[in-house]
Amino acid sequence: MTTLTSVSPVTPVAGPPARFRDLLASEWIKMRSLRSTPWTIALTLLFVVGSAAVATLADKAPPSGPAEFLPFDAYPAAGYWTLILVASSMGALTVVSEYSSGLIRTTTVAVPARGSVVLAKAAVTAVLWTAVGTAASTGSFLVSQAILDRHHAGVPITHPGVFRALVASALLAPVCALVGLGLGVLLRHAAGTMVTSVFTLLMLPTMFSESNRWSADIKHALVSAAWIRLVQPWEPDPDSLAYTATVPGSWIVYTLWPLIAVALAVLVVRRRDV
Repeated sequence: MTTLTSVSPVTPVAGPPARFRDLLASEWIKMRSLRSTPWTIALTLLFVVGSAAVATLADKAPPSGPAEFLPFDAYPAAGYWTLILVASSMGALTVVSEYSSGLIRTTTVAVPARGSVVLAKAAVTAVLWTAVGTAASTGSFLVSQAILDRHHAGVPITHPGVFRALVASALLAPVCALVGLGLGVLLRHAAGTMVTSVFTLLMLPTMFSESNRWSADIKHALVSAAWIRLVQPWEPDPDSLAYTATVPGSWIVYTLWPLIAVALAVLVVRRRDV
């Protein structure tokens, strides 16, 4: 005679939740394992520092009186527009690449706390691009001043306006990378994110002037316009009819853009399906 016995279902043993430092390590491994990352960073640094050298060599104006800080020799727009483009694109790719490959589903299954995943991506992105921005900013300044020293026109880092320009140029990279990351979470499409990043960070400021108050207010609230104001060592002309941005206001723009972008990304990723 056979006796039937009921077999209770096996309850899976849940592992400990992932710690935030584990998420940071995971995101760092993902980022550095891509062969394109070091090559992109190296070529970007070479172009940014090289553009400073070219701009300084092209400046043939002899110094008159005491040497002055020439901000757009050390930090030319061509080099730093490129830095904005690359940093925002790489920041977006940290998210968009996972959506396009489907890896984001594996990530969210392993770590249900989606907001923590976004914050870990943001932290690693911010640290990496702060290091890249610092290297680019410092290298640009040193190269430009080494060239200007031949004409006795170089200035030290303690010269008025130099340190602010150096810090603003260094922080431009992480600010744009975090904006790109936030747009990547919101749009989840590579081409759409790239176009939106370029339009928002590079093209939109050129559509507004400083001749009207409302137009100047919009322009001054954009990242690239804030960078230009922070790099300029001179004060606005009191007789000018243009509305000029303030230095404290430009630092606020630097702070709010990445904070809002990351906050929106965390909010959206918690409420939206993968």
